[in-house]
Amino acid sequence: MSLQGLGATPLHRWNVERCHWMLVAAAVLLAFTGNVRAEDGYGLWMRYAPLAPALAADYRTQLGEVVAPDQTPTQRAAREELVRGLSGLLGRAPRMNTVAITAPTVVLGTPQSSVVIAPLRKEMDALGDEGYLLRHAQIDGHDVLLVAAPHDIGVLYGVFHLLRLLQTGASLDALEVRESPRVRLRLLNHWDNLDGYVERGYAGRSLWDWQTLPEWRDPRYTDYARANASLGINGTVLNNVNASAQSLAPDYLAKAAALADIFRRYGIRVYLSARFSAPIELGGLTTADPLDPAVQRWWRDKADEIYTRIPDFGGFLVKANSEGQPGPQDYGRSHADGANLLAAALAPHGGVVMWRAFVYAHDVPADRATQAYTEFVGLDGAFLPNVIVQVKNGPIDFQPREPFHPLFGAMPRTPLMMEVQITKEYLGFATHLVYLGPLYEEVLQADTRARGEDATVAQFLTAIAGVANIGNDRTWTGSHFDQANWYAFGRLAWNPQHPSRDIAAEWAAMTFAPDPEVVQPIVEMMMDSREAAVNYMTPLGLHHLMARGHHYGPGPWVDGGPRADWTSVYYHRADRHGIGFDRTAGGSNAVGQYAPEVAAEYGDLARVPEPLLLWFHHVPWDHRMASGRPLWDELIGRYTQGIRQVQGMQATWAGLRGRVDAQRHAQVDAFLSLQRREAQWWRDASVAYFQSVSGRPLPDGETAPPHPLAWYEALQFPSAPGDGR
Repeated sequence: MSLQGLGATPLHRWNVERCHWMLVAAAVLLAFTGNVRAEDGYGLWMRYAPLAPALAADYRTQLGEVVAPDQTPTQRAAREELVRGLSGLLGRAPRMNTVAITAPTVVLGTPQSSVVIAPLRKEMDALGDEGYLLRHAQIDGHDVLLVAAPHDIGVLYGVFHLLRLLQTGASLDALEVRESPRVRLRLLNHWDNLDGYVERGYAGRSLWDWQTLPEWRDPRYTDYARANASLGINGTVLNNVNASAQSLAPDYLAKAAALADIFRRYGIRVYLSARFSAPIELGGLTTADPLDPAVQRWWRDKADEIYTRIPDFGGFLVKANSEGQPGPQDYGRSHADGANLLAAALAPHGGVVMWRAFVYAHDVPADRATQAYTEFVGLDGAFLPNVIVQVKNGPIDFQPREPFHPLFGAMPRTPLMMEVQITKEYLGFATHLVYLGPLYEEVLQADTRARGEDATVAQFLTAIAGVANIGNDRTWTGSHFDQANWYAFGRLAWNPQHPSRDIAAEWAAMTFAPDPEVVQPIVEMMMDSREAAVNYMTPLGLHHLMARGHHYGPGPWVDGGPRADWTSVYYHRADRHGIGFDRTAGGSNAVGQYAPEVAAEYGDLARVPEPLLLWFHHVPWDHRMASGRPLWDELIGRYTQGIRQVQGMQATWAGLRGRVDAQRHAQVDAFLSLQRREAQWWRDASVAYFQSVSGRPLPDGETAPPHPLAWYEALQFPSAPGDGR
């Protein structure tokens, strides 16, 4: 089959193009070789390290030539990524062919850009706007691997999928893959301030250099876009939800537009966090009342201005009437009034409003876990169609373990978006190895029973957002293993059914080596790590035990201050008789916000899952646990078990010395030592406090904390990173 219909060039022009791409590949290989020597983590899961010689030789026989259009920016991005990947993985650049299929070939394209793909038009339509097809086929007697999609962005996603298969050593024989995202909007939320500081960020300063934008477009912005596109992430909120009105000022819109120009060819839309009082602070108005015509006009004009600069602007993320942020309740209006004000301004342009349900009342409620449901469930159906209510995965605040948020399944007439943290505000920052894939999977697959059985949280999602752990650190995320949480978020946002263990195996193979003797132990470390952190921090459903403000280290004794629900004692309620927050019908009745079947399970001391026991019940210290031990013994044992689990990770990692490059092995080893020390600190400080409250002796075999409680209470950490200002 001839490819002349694809716009083939004369032979001499083909030779020039081939030379160009050989030079591009050589440059990629040179840069890649430097990265291999350094192995500093910059390459993320896109290292494209050379494969074993036999495997590389086999792939070269199947992928010797590439036919790919390059008429649009996204087409060029797909083509460049494939050349980069094949050059690194296979040790040489593929031949670029636009004349005819004369050898085993990879063909990229859409029905509009490729005569080879055109006959598949009807099949392509079923894949949706972002889907793709990978298929092994025979054309003119030659093996052909098709990377086909209805639109260019799907082709790019398909290229990344193909490179993932190669990096993990998968067979390409009889390849047949059809992929489409299960969730429409898949976003990162950056909590970056305009001065470069990142709230709850543990990987250095902001990636965005606002001072040098828009003139200087750091190449790192492109690598950021590549990494997100490799996961199917299609949006990014550039600035902190605790927003400055200046982010909507003309000079900052020009800077955001420069980033949008870079991200666009990778299928990524730019969003901005909007400060509700911006009409006052930027527009000189005396009010931000959402029902005021002048306020409505100001937001319409601002939306028009933004879309003039950024035609594909995604929309606004808004934190309102929470933690001191301005909002519609300042004027006696509802959350729906506030969200609809902005939604009406964006609607003519196709933008959306993501309105956060993370709210605090001015008066401390009887149970903060109930507040978001109380404020929002009655507004179901009151929001305009382009409003999405953004709900945290659990009802408190990104704890090591929480039940799923009761709003999932409770607002059937309102699009919902789940918000999770990728940055580990309550999970040891960047220095503790805690793989969050199991946490995400746990909540996504939680059965809400909102429509009877099999009504998982994932089924109610229009969108999903991850609070980013990305900064200007060379590793991007502050540590090598924290990259896995960015990766897992993206993969689960694309497909919430994807097992987190399989995702861990993919990431380990691409990040370190596809050798099973490397991948298997790393995966076991990762899959155990979240439960280890729960054990040494907040076992059995305890929550919010972290130190005040910075949330670094234990603080179960924290009390007093401006709000009771910012203290640890508010949540654990330990006394001489027992421990835990009573959220049953006889307590705060938070269980009543769940579907009846779920409420019956959570509210029954005999049926509640033990990992959530102290979340929903105040339990006597002598309560008999599933292990046969009393609660007091079980609690202390869980703390100690967490330490042992970290020691197990240390031993596993030590066994990989020589199989993982020395630079990365040394840093992970050092961080695991730090984690082991801090896990012991968590255990000892928590045991010292709870023993002082309960008055009980330690179980046999358990060692006493080496310091008195006052010593732990006196520790200060003024330089802890990521704290609010």
